[in-house]
Amino acid sequence: MASSTVRVDLDGKPINPLTICMIGAGGFIGSHLCEKILNETQHKILALDVYNDKIKHLLEPDSLSWAGRIQFHRINIKHDSRLEGLIKMSDLTINLAAICTPADYNTRPLDTIYSNFIDALPVVMLLHFIMFPVSFSIELVVAVKYCSENGKRLIHFSTCEVYGKTIGSFLPKDSPLRQILLDQASLVICLRFDPAYYVLKEDASPCIFGSIEKQRWSYACAKQLIERLVYAEGAENGLEFTIVRPFNWIGPRMDFIPGVDGPSEGVPRVLACFSNALLRREPLKLVDGGQSQRTFVYIKDAIEAVLLMIENPSRANGHIFNVGNPNNEVTVRQLAEMMTAVYANVSGEPALEEPTVDVSSKEFYGEGYDDSDKRIPDMTIINRQLGWNPKTSLWDLLDSTLTYQHKTYAEAIKKVMSQPTTS
Repeated sequence: MASSTVRVDLDGKPINPLTICMIGAGGFIGSHLCEKILNETQHKILALDVYNDKIKHLLEPDSLSWAGRIQFHRINIKHDSRLEGLIKMSDLTINLAAICTPADYNTRPLDTIYSNFIDALPVVMLLHFIMFPVSFSIELVVAVKYCSENGKRLIHFSTCEVYGKTIGSFLPKDSPLRQILLDQASLVICLRFDPAYYVLKEDASPCIFGSIEKQRWSYACAKQLIERLVYAEGAENGLEFTIVRPFNWIGPRMDFIPGVDGPSEGVPRVLACFSNALLRREPLKLVDGGQSQRTFVYIKDAIEAVLLMIENPSRANGHIFNVGNPNNEVTVRQLAEMMTAVYANVSGEPALEEPTVDVSSKEFYGEGYDDSDKRIPDMTIINRQLGWNPKTSLWDLLDSTLTYQHKTYAEAIKKVMSQPTTS
């Protein structure tokens, strides 16, 4: 329940209640952010999305302590004139809308580009054109310099994918800058680079993408371009903005389980993909051997960081923030092994004798797939500006997430699997 005491920011100043226009409020991140805001603050939320399944528990009944502080608006931002009015009513706009499923980057590159760049343009443009009754098109980007500021603030969610590949990935395999180490705990041979070659810094690291034929980078390019637009708006027109680069946020309600609350042929992101296999007692598919390395952060830790951005504009405005947990770094293969062990404990079912199977990226994602080797966030800026550090270990976040997945989906999966297959 939200506290009745006056909240103060990191500098000890009282925080006035805000009206927040949250685009994509019905998704994984949005649902957790709505919960946090309603439980701990007096801010009001205008929740925009095409679906509200993940926030239904926040919308009814009217007896909830936050009744009246959240309004759901079923809106597709591509073609709904109400967007302008809702942004105008708000003090802050948070843009979470995106296609962010790697399997779609290859198979739906046009949808990926439109969703993550073209469809995001109205959100950015409205912050400057909100007083002008004109329709939106790409041409309006050119006219931005002629418009005055309107005092609206934007928190835009980007992605760690904008970094692309690390400098270290281009080092020759026999380079002395590569160190081959043996992890004594797991007896796995690992590569370790000097941090300068793989730690990703918001204000210094280059964005390195693959060739145009590798359509996997359509998402990263679209996201980087909208970042550049937002940054330019701030530099030239005084837009108050914050850009968030999430590094694999993990937790309950992430993505979907194919055939249960998502399309049967769908391919969610890695954690939901592995969860689906565990629930079905199928081997976990490791793309190209699962050698890519990633970091994972618990959704509740990450949402703490976002609330700090919301309530500390003087510290957050004009900044790009990595939000991740560099201490939770594993290869995708190691992640699969950990998830298998955690799920066996959660479900009480023994793991399969062969819990994983290797598949090629071409077989799993199709032609045009490419990948980054490592994504390790530098935390200097967010720690300096907001004093934020993640707390939850990888084992603990997997335990929490897989407990939720088992309780939510185990019986539904059994019913789906017991039904006869139709042609």
